[in-house]
Amino acid sequence: MFEQPGCIYCARWNAEIAPEYPLTDEGRAAPLRRLQLRAPLPEGLTLDRPATFTPTFVLVADGAETGRIEGYPGEDFFWPLLSALIREAEPPPD
Repeated sequence: MFEQPGCIYCARWNAEIAPEYPLTDEGRAAPLRRLQLRAPLPEGLTLDRPATFTPTFVLVADGAETGRIEGYPGEDFFWPLLSALIREAEPPPD
């Protein structure tokens, strides 16, 4: 999650989603890592393109971006969007 101080949508996400996030299947499949928007990327992280606004949620596998949600669309839309990203990133069954 890319965030920055003063982001009202980050604050909404923190109030509506953050407390339950680690308790959900999605939160266990995609543990949250918080990054500041203007800070350098951690070593070993590759994005398809830079995050330009907050919040931006980037799904990562093996250090590379596999999908993203730009902005916070509200609780009713966030969970289905995240679930779809996780499903798309899963390797195909054998």
